[in-house]
Formats: sequence, structure tokens, C-alpha cells
Amino acid sequence: MDLALSAEDKAFRQEVRAFIRENLPADIADTARRMFHTHPEDMLRWTKILHQKGWSAPSWPKKYGGTGWSAVQRYIFDEEYCMADGPLPLMAGHGVTMVGPVIYTFGSDEQKARYLPRILTGDDYWCQGFSEPGSGSDLASLKTRAVVDGDEYIINGQKIWTSLAHNANMIFCLARTDTTVKPQQGISFLVFPVDTPGITIRPIISIDRGHSLNETFFENVRVPRSSLVGEEGKGWTYAKFLLGHERFTIAEIARSKRRLQRLRQIARETPVGQGTLLDDPSFQEKATAIEIDLVMLEQMGLRIAWEMDQGIDNMLSASILKLRGSQIIQAVTELSIEAMGYSGLAYESLQDGSMFSPSAPDIAQGKMEEFLFLRAATIYGGSTETQQNILAKMIYAGA
Repeated sequence: MDLALSAEDKAFRQEVRAFIRENLPADIADTARRMFHTHPEDMLRWTKILHQKGWSAPSWPKKYGGTGWSAVQRYIFDEEYCMADGPLPLMAGHGVTMVGPVIYTFGSDEQKARYLPRILTGDDYWCQGFSEPGSGSDLASLKTRAVVDGDEYIINGQKIWTSLAHNANMIFCLARTDTTVKPQQGISFLVFPVDTPGITIRPIISIDRGHSLNETFFENVRVPRSSLVGEEGKGWTYAKFLLGHERFTIAEIARSKRRLQRLRQIARETPVGQGTLLDDPSFQEKATAIEIDLVMLEQMGLRIAWEMDQGIDNMLSASILKLRGSQIIQAVTELSIEAMGYSGLAYESLQDGSMFSPSAPDIAQGKMEEFLFLRAATIYGGSTETQQNILAKMIYAGA
């Protein structure tokens, strides 16, 4: 395997870089630089621009409206996008990266025709109804029920950490449809509008003072049986498919490279003695240690991208990526706050919802907000402990 980019890949990088430079609105990039949480209207505007180019679904096959790019091309796009301060998440809601692949892989033709085009244009904004109180890392123990009543399901239960539910108009949800079988076999995958009667959304304000998380309650919520994706009782299989692919992107390798770049800019603008923090040996040692880990993870990411192009599905590597990626995310954001010193302590809310540190240099704006929110990076998408258990089972299964 040769990890060096081909001439075609290098030309593709230049094409992506030029497109983003010419089309990413300056106000959206500026907002993304100084605040962690993206405005939904900004994401919709940017998604429309990408859709006009045919790039709103980088990971989808062409037959469903995607780019048909190779895994290496997607990796290049992600890197250029992050280095240009593209907003997070890349697309509005969880449509492109999560529910879309489940629908085009397991959904009916009617569901593909109904949902996929609106995901591509950003007209449907999706949220995820998986985690429950007491059923986060152990999703198989979820309690939300969906009981058949004629041509409908009646849903009762509660979800938690429902990211962006207050902005979404659609939800994909795991619910228990059979209590007589093993826990993993009685779960189904349902999709339906968030404004369906009986759904209540309550905000959860996270430690960074931002509102991206929610509690979602279902009280006698009636949805048509056509809301079922795939087969009844196969929701656990579809959820594993979704989460496995999510872990390839949730490592945020390219975004961590950009964070490390900004960290060094902060250090360059922070006076220490006769020089700057960038000259400090202790800082250099810490930053270099993070960079070494990140370079190794990047090489692993490129190898996985190559394997994906060869049709090799390596879920072991996906868990390693998620595990190490989340640890690196926390290391670089923590060192960024350390570099800011007292400048990071003055932390005020602005009218646009961003957090502002009045005494910090402009390059440091949004870093405290980012640091606080990303303390959860080793929890969401599969906690560190869960990933370690997965790896142990895979590695020692034959021992």
C-alpha cells in the first residue's frame, strides 16, 4: 500500500481548495472560527451552495445523488474543508452522515425517493433518537416502546442528548417493538417528523452554556407503519452499521490538525519573557507530542481510507480511530486553554450565541467554548470504555 497521493489526488485537492476559497461565504467561515456551535441558517445556506456543485453528500454513491468519491478523495475534501474553517457539522443535522446511508442501504424505494433528495438539499434537518437515561453506551437496554395499532405504531418513552432536536424537523429513532426476544433482536429503526403530536423537546444547557442538546419525550406518539426502515426487529443491526461508519468521521483528524495550527498561532501571539510562548521548551514538548500522535492517527486514517476503497471493512480500526481521535481532540483543546492562560477565563455570552473572552487575542475566540463542550468527546459516539471493550473482544476473541 502506497500512502502517497497520486497525481489525480493532488489535482483533486487543488480543485477542492479553489472551490472552497471561492464559494465558502466569509461570514460563515468567520463565525465558525470564533464559535463552536453553528447557526442552522448558516449550515442550510452552505449546504445549498454545496448541493449546486453536487458536493452535498461526499460519502454517498452517485446513484443516490452523492459525489461517488473514493475514500481518499473524501479524506482530502475533509482536510481542505477544515483548514478553510468550514462550519461544524459539515451538513445540516445528521442526514448526510447518519440516517442517509441507512435509508439508501436498508430503506424501501419509497423511503429513498421521499427522504434522500431533501437530505441532499438540506430541506430536512435530522436529529438522532438513540440514547436514553440508563441506555447510552448500552443501547440494547433501551426502554422506548413502539406498539403496533392497526396501520400505526404508538411510541412511548424518552430519549436524551438529542443533538439539535430543537432545530430539526425529522428524527430517526430506535424503539423496542418486541419484548419477547433477546434485547438486540427486539429493536426497530423508525423515521418520522419531530412535530408529530405527543413529542416534547426540553433543552439541556451544556457546560459551555450552549444549547445543542435536548431531552425528547414521546407520549402516545402515533406514526404510520411506513415509518419503519428495513425489517422490524433489525434496528440493532442498522444502528451498528450507522455507528460503525460514524466512528470513521468522529475522530476529526482534519479538524484536530486545524486546531493544532490555531494553537500554535495562539502561542505565537502570547508574550513570555523576551519571546513568545511558541519559544517555550515546555510548550514545544507538549505541542509536539500531540502532533506526533496526530500524524500517526492520520496515517492510520489514510490506510483505512485505502482499505475502504479496496472493499475492506475494518471495524477494529474504526474503534481505534474513535478512541485515539477523541483523546487527541481533548489534548489539543486543553493545551489551547493552557496557552491562553488568564485570557481564557473571561467568558461572556454574545447576542449571536457565541462565547467571547474579552482579553484574549482574536485567534483565541471560541476556544474556551470548544474546550468545555469537547470534554464529552470521549463519551459521545461510544465512550472510551466502550471502545476499549470492543477492541478487547475483537483482539482476544480467538485467544
